[in-house]
Amino acid sequence: MKVFSGVVFFLFINVGAFAQKNVADSLNRLLLLEKTDTGKVKLMWQIGSAMTSYNPEEALSISQKAVYLAKKINYEEGLSRSLGVLANTFTNIGNYPRSLEYNLEKLKLEEKRKNYRNLASVLMNIGIVYVMEEEYQKALPYYRQSDSVITNFAVNDLRYYIKVNLGDVYDKLNINDSAYHYYALSLNYAKSESNDDFVGASMTGLGHYYRKSSNYDSSLFSYHTAISYLKKANDDFLLCEATLGLAKLFQQFHFNDSAAFYANQSYMISRNGSFLTNQLDAAEFLKVLYQNQKKIDSAFYYYASAQALNDSVNSKARIREIQIMSTNEQIRQLQMEEEKKIAARERSQQLQLLFIALFIPGFFLLTLLMSKVKTPVRVIKVLGILSLLILFEYLTLLLHPTVQQLTHHTPVLEIIVFVIIAAFLIPAHHRIEHWLIKKLVQNREKLSRVQKIKLKTTKIKLTAQKGS
Repeated sequence: MKVFSGVVFFLFINVGAFAQKNVADSLNRLLLLEKTDTGKVKLMWQIGSAMTSYNPEEALSISQKAVYLAKKINYEEGLSRSLGVLANTFTNIGNYPRSLEYNLEKLKLEEKRKNYRNLASVLMNIGIVYVMEEEYQKALPYYRQSDSVITNFAVNDLRYYIKVNLGDVYDKLNINDSAYHYYALSLNYAKSESNDDFVGASMTGLGHYYRKSSNYDSSLFSYHTAISYLKKANDDFLLCEATLGLAKLFQQFHFNDSAAFYANQSYMISRNGSFLTNQLDAAEFLKVLYQNQKKIDSAFYYYASAQALNDSVNSKARIREIQIMSTNEQIRQLQMEEEKKIAARERSQQLQLLFIALFIPGFFLLTLLMSKVKTPVRVIKVLGILSLLILFEYLTLLLHPTVQQLTHHTPVLEIIVFVIIAAFLIPAHHRIEHWLIKKLVQNREKLSRVQKIKLKTTKIKLTAQKGS
């Protein structure tokens, strides 16, 4: 039941492509006027979210830029949202490894925070990526974790999605009792929310369960109810699956005319909606059905149709592979650009540190020179204190990255290390300060005495010259 694998990805992308383009254009205009970095990140991930279905390459570009800016300004909510848009966009274009990479990065971030909705959503999305890759056993633990978060922290707007996705994965694993349990729960939530699309999806799942259990009457009722709700909700994608499920039920109980009728419905709906995979499934079913009935012309028609559709699906897959390579290169270029910016910032910081390293001895020499010329003692004391303060602050600045690395950015350990360093530096600072000020003042006083002696000698000489 592939539709359930994609439900969550459209939680925030539930308007048409034209409307999404209008939203993105409006947000882009706001972005040009935005002054704050936090506001820019928020607008960027919103633009990426709006673009993800109709312009995935641009969605990836702006979302990646939002990630870099959010990291730079330490804006965790913006970083989480931007990573989510990146992951969802990669899922939409079929690049599941990349989607998993960004979802896992978002999960690490959300595990440290207390935004339970974000945590439940990313856990569910990781499960969905594994379902897309048909790794159902890997998907199940993430769905269960998401279900636990949703239940324990009352994330009510996601409760339908997790139940229907759990029903879907158990259905795919052929664990029928569990599939029924979660489909039934999802149906209760769907009815409580009066959502026709939700009711149709859950009833389709129950139709599958009853069909696998050979319960003809319940399966028939579930499929017919699902079809009624899905038509009302205009959900043609899931309608293809419900009608084909009903066709399989009729075939199972040897009502071949009814099976052909509903399979043809599924085929036509999927053809009109350009749902190639669903159309291929219907064509394959009809081909086998007509072969078994010895209806050669019809069987050949659907055989040829299945062949053409299979070629189209494979061609689409090849195009998707090219798009995946293109987007991977796009992300690589953005990463290289960001690495260049980071390298430029690091060079700037290194140059500033070098300037400070040269400035400190220069400032100290200036202080020494001023102590040897006619300068007030108070000024010399202030300059001496400033030179030492700059020196010790510079030492702290140099030590900070090393301490962070040694303590693995653990704040408590960083404080302890800096307290120990301060225990040595502060007394040393005071002793050196007193010693330096004393020396500078002595130099100044010595210079003052020399000047007084010279002045006195000059006066004596002048007096002697006048007496002679």
